[in-house]
Amino acid sequence: MAVTASMVKELREITSAGMMDCKKALSETDGDMDAAIEYLRKKGMAGADKKAGRIAAEGVIAIAISDDKKKAAIVEVNCETDFVAKGDEFKGFADEIAKIVLNTDITDVEALMGQTMSSGKSIDETRRELIAKIGENMGVRRIELVETNGQIGQYQHGEKIGVVVAMEGGDDSLIRDVAMHVAASKPTAISANDVDAEVIEKERNFQIEQAQSSGKPMEIIEKMIEGRMRKYLEEITLLGQAFVKDPDQTVEKLLKSNNAEVKSFVRLEVGEGIEIEQTNFADEVAAAAAAIKG
Repeated sequence: MAVTASMVKELREITSAGMMDCKKALSETDGDMDAAIEYLRKKGMAGADKKAGRIAAEGVIAIAISDDKKKAAIVEVNCETDFVAKGDEFKGFADEIAKIVLNTDITDVEALMGQTMSSGKSIDETRRELIAKIGENMGVRRIELVETNGQIGQYQHGEKIGVVVAMEGGDDSLIRDVAMHVAASKPTAISANDVDAEVIEKERNFQIEQAQSSGKPMEIIEKMIEGRMRKYLEEITLLGQAFVKDPDQTVEKLLKSNNAEVKSFVRLEVGEGIEIEQTNFADEVAAAAAAIKG
């Protein structure tokens, strides 16, 4: 069957694939539209698999909160470039994933991939089709669920940083202020009692080494270490930190003055802990030129 321009146009509208890809798919399938769609789907999936090894350190943090504010889902969904991360299609994909997590309580990434989206396709199938269409590797990296008997609030700094706070007492404004503080100050725990013992021990050993090099008597060194550890724990814990909107008071004092208590919080930032290979641009150009010549 002869492939016409109208057939190519129709296939493009259905699949969003490139014009030449659509023309080739129709030629390979003798003009059978359904077969051409399947041809492009398989080709796209194969292309998605090839991109799976590429580093995806950009993306968005998406948050979904239940109507009663008792439960929230927060997820990190990654892509390769900030340009794609700002696109409505990618952001819509991430937002729907957060809603699915909220409704299913699934926090295992692999298990989540099989869940069905509003399109009727699984999350993984949708992800791979997006990869084929946009040309970048994508993936769901982290999932967190927060539940409380109090209420939950959130704060997002653009789409790169997201915070969910569970609080008893207080009001919406206070929860948002505390979530904003968490976004800015990056506490690692609520109080000193919540800090991992290994973290405290590592810092204490570091302070001992530093203090011993001063040559001061041990009784003075012990007092120095005690003071430094107290300061260290204030700096890394939510309750010990100076409130960002009013540095004259700590978050602990702010909460007490409002008869409120933070029960838990989650802070996610896009790309945290992902090692990005640093390349020399001049070397890249030289390698590309050499490949062309070869």
